[in-house]
Amino acid sequence: MLSTVTHKTGINSYNVGSLVANYVQYTANPSASAASDIYQEIDFTSTWDALYFAMADISDLKTQAIEQNSSEYLGVANVLLSYHLSLVSDLWGDAPFTEAFSSTNFTPKYDTQEDLYKTSMILLDSAIVQLGRTDAVIKLLGAKDLIHGGARAKWLLTAYALKARLLNKVSKTATYNPASVLAAVSNAYKTNADDAEMSSFFTRNPWAQVAVNNAGNTLSGWLSEQFIDHLSGTTYGIFDPRLRKISRPTVNNVYIGTVNGAGNRPPGNNTVKDENYIDSTSPWTGTSSPLLIVTYAEIKFIEAEAALSTDPARAYTAYLAGINANMDKLQVPAGVEKTAYLAAASVGADNLTKALIFKEKYIATYLNPEAWNDARRFNYAYKDFTLPQNAVLSTFIRRLAYPSGERSKNGKNIPTVGTLADRLWWDK
Repeated sequence: MLSTVTHKTGINSYNVGSLVANYVQYTANPSASAASDIYQEIDFTSTWDALYFAMADISDLKTQAIEQNSSEYLGVANVLLSYHLSLVSDLWGDAPFTEAFSSTNFTPKYDTQEDLYKTSMILLDSAIVQLGRTDAVIKLLGAKDLIHGGARAKWLLTAYALKARLLNKVSKTATYNPASVLAAVSNAYKTNADDAEMSSFFTRNPWAQVAVNNAGNTLSGWLSEQFIDHLSGTTYGIFDPRLRKISRPTVNNVYIGTVNGAGNRPPGNNTVKDENYIDSTSPWTGTSSPLLIVTYAEIKFIEAEAALSTDPARAYTAYLAGINANMDKLQVPAGVEKTAYLAAASVGADNLTKALIFKEKYIATYLNPEAWNDARRFNYAYKDFTLPQNAVLSTFIRRLAYPSGERSKNGKNIPTVGTLADRLWWDK
């Protein structure tokens, strides 16, 4: 069961990451006015099901861990339940949980978004207690743990990392407490080696499969003009060497992205590859590259944001550490480009802004589900970030519509949704 749930966790980080990638303009559809670009309602039943199937397995793991008195398995189960529950609620808002895994109730009630957030936090706090113990009757079997290889101490770090993420997500609300965020950060990751990631695949990393398909002209995985311009120097006036580790130059030896909502530029569907797409040679999206759940670099940017108003020096140190950690993760070599970029990013503690932190975090969370939470918290205020062409909403997308599978099976309990511009409780 441990191998199943840790594998599904990695795959679901991909499932949700691919779902939101167009909304944060990491990727763009090659066809003009594609639903994934222009905020039309899309049926994400398969993603909903994948998340709930995983939570059902994790719930069974948790039950057995309790029965067999294994604090380590119980701690891991609570971490993974919290993570999946957050994914569901961050996409759809209200959702079933307290009645979701009954063998007799097939129309479970919907818990509120706020209650799901509280439940996610309770699960993490319980995990921290259980993973802090060293007397488990049954200890984690390393070969079956596809995320941390059975390392209890790393699972404890991950519990704190996810707690820091959760606490920071409510930055728009009156309950936001930067001191609590920083306390969680202090107990979370110390280096890139601590990252929660999964790299066990039947064939290859699913992002690499997207790249392979594109190379074979089954077109998908085109990189957005917004993301390419963010890195190429077009938006910020400095070339980011991470771009060379994310995608290779086009056939014209330049970097150019696809405009969301507009589709590929002429001559059509771009089989000539004169726009950039996800690359199977990248350390992020290669054949055996890990799927990243939460990273040290992300935690440093969370620290920078939380400390900015009270401890600018700490915020600045964390900001620079986040950039360096992400560059190291992407295997950016030392050289003129890296030196120039780091010099440009070194603005000094007095000049650090939230916009700079979000600018860098946007790169570090490339293809991660958390990127959409950040975009909404930041009100999509990245420099030169514009609505997709032909968008059906007058503002940026804020949530998903409930999937058809759930409407057909549990429609009486589904809350009413106005439009996809409706904001979740922590986004108001």
